[in-house]
Amino acid sequence: MAKKKEYGNESIVALKGADRVRKRPAVIFGDDGLQGCQHSVFEIISNSIDEARAGYGSRIIVTRFLDGSVEVQDFGRGMPVDYNQNEQRYNWELLFCELYAGGKYDADQNGGYDYSLGLNGLGLCATQYSSEYMDAEIHSGGFCYTLSFKKGENVGGLKKEEYTKRDTGTRIRWRPDLDVFTDIAIPLSYYQEVLKKQAVVNSGLKLILKNQLTETKFETFEYLYENGIVDYLNEEAAGESLTPVQYWETEKTGKDRDDKPEYKVRITCAVTFSAKKTLKEYYHNSSFLEYGGAPDKAVRSAFVSQIDSYLKSSGKYNKSDAKINFQDVEDCLMLIVSSFSTQTSYENQTKKSITNKFIQEAMTAFFKHQLEVYFIENKLDADKICDRILINMRSRVRAEATRLNVQKTLSGGKDMLTRIEKFADCRSKDLNEREIFIVEGDSALGACKQARDSAFQAVMPVRGKILNCLKADLAKVFKSEIITDLIKILGCGVEVSGKAVKGVPEFNIDNLRWNKVIICTDADYDGFQIRTLILTMIYALMPTLIKEGKVFIAESPLYEITCGKDTWFAYTEKEKTDALNEIGNKKYTIQRSKGLGENEPEMMWLTTMNPATRRLIKVETDYDPTVVADMFDLLLGDNLQGRKEYISAKGAEYMDLVDLS
Repeated sequence: MAKKKEYGNESIVALKGADRVRKRPAVIFGDDGLQGCQHSVFEIISNSIDEARAGYGSRIIVTRFLDGSVEVQDFGRGMPVDYNQNEQRYNWELLFCELYAGGKYDADQNGGYDYSLGLNGLGLCATQYSSEYMDAEIHSGGFCYTLSFKKGENVGGLKKEEYTKRDTGTRIRWRPDLDVFTDIAIPLSYYQEVLKKQAVVNSGLKLILKNQLTETKFETFEYLYENGIVDYLNEEAAGESLTPVQYWETEKTGKDRDDKPEYKVRITCAVTFSAKKTLKEYYHNSSFLEYGGAPDKAVRSAFVSQIDSYLKSSGKYNKSDAKINFQDVEDCLMLIVSSFSTQTSYENQTKKSITNKFIQEAMTAFFKHQLEVYFIENKLDADKICDRILINMRSRVRAEATRLNVQKTLSGGKDMLTRIEKFADCRSKDLNEREIFIVEGDSALGACKQARDSAFQAVMPVRGKILNCLKADLAKVFKSEIITDLIKILGCGVEVSGKAVKGVPEFNIDNLRWNKVIICTDADYDGFQIRTLILTMIYALMPTLIKEGKVFIAESPLYEITCGKDTWFAYTEKEKTDALNEIGNKKYTIQRSKGLGENEPEMMWLTTMNPATRRLIKVETDYDPTVVADMFDLLLGDNLQGRKEYISAKGAEYMDLVDLS
């Protein structure tokens, strides 16, 4: 056995260079899969967007190549890569090879960027470290600079040549490394979505996407919103808004804590309301905030508070109305908030949520004020909006009341079933497979419970002979505990009416809890009588179950014949004769089958309960309904004289079944 390495002072290791990202990419990019790879691409795009927002360049070109590589080209000033006297190093080393190095740390003190996506000096370096290769070309200050990297290491240093053309900017092409990410096949839809969102919150900036189709052919997509979030919201509303799109803008200065420095925040918002569409998107420094954070909290608080205040002051609430909540507002709200700040506290490097306390407070106060002014100046719009929100609130309250009633009914039904004595339910909720076995007596209950598949087979015992539901008075029928228990378990209600039926649900086949209702009694005269009485109950109280083919009779074998290790189960006299003929002159034993309660579980499963081997008789009404009714009435109703005459005429046909013992 190999000896474990001793853990001591030399066991502590500091990752250096590219390993700081390549070995733990999820720390920077959120995960090491496709989403992390996508975020690494966004880091490079965001640098170009920051440059354009600072006023340098009006277009950005992003190219998606067939081999999975990506190129981002901007037309800004060109990133500074030459020698840095302050740091005594080349800037290309700082930007491409040093985490936490960048030019955006002093944005709140008149740095190069007022508002920027990039804050931490991580994106470019981390993406370079996580690439299979990266090539950069920078045009700046009359020079063309080129750089190459492979798996996080520079190849050939910085190359610098004079450049006489007037264009400036940065072009970076790289391929994410499969040694770092588990998946680098970024779909076209990701680029389309990201570039469209960036065009929305960077008004006047043209974003061009080129997608390589073949070695020589590219398709091109362009995204440009001259009026930014207003144009986008009008596009999304598509003429189906209740009110015109409102645009609000402000700039505030504040701090997150008294001892912290002040910083600036610019808030822009486009909002409308619609009865047919909803939209809610938040951006900060042009980064899409998937989880919102501070802006979402501000919108929720301000809109509910101000709209509730207007509803109260205008007397629009009814006495029975509940107070509105944000769901009622959100169900008709179309809103885009785009904010920018010189200091930002993102939840993490993936920048999907911000947590700045001052930004939340500034937004809350701003939205409240703007809504108040808007409602005062546009009463018709205010009334339209509030009437729609009241409809949403009342619909929500009514739906919730309905949900609670249904829940109460369903849970009540479940509780009711658990209170029925000796009923053994099954686990499945699938009505297409649930079966209920109505069995004869407690002994049969025990055998069937052991033999059944409890996943989908339930068992309910009938204690003794039940009432004849064709002869007994309805009041007496519905006082019978076993009958009312069976009605509750079946769940579908009854098809009779009258005072005696008060409190019993009206019949509805959709409420039947079972796919098969199986009557399972002993193969003797008591068993036949109990089976007949159960069938009579179903026919008298819920005949649709028979018409819909939901009622079955489980056949039990009459004889068990054993010859050596082989066993035959004969369900008729003919099957017994056939089995004996098959056995021939061999020794065998034959016995009348025992009652269900005396059978072994294995035999019960094999002969009565296993869907693959059991025999079920489907109770069908192939005859004229009048004939069926007349026969039930004749044999089980009040027609005593007719029953005597029928037995006299037909009794001889059943002499072989008479038990004369």
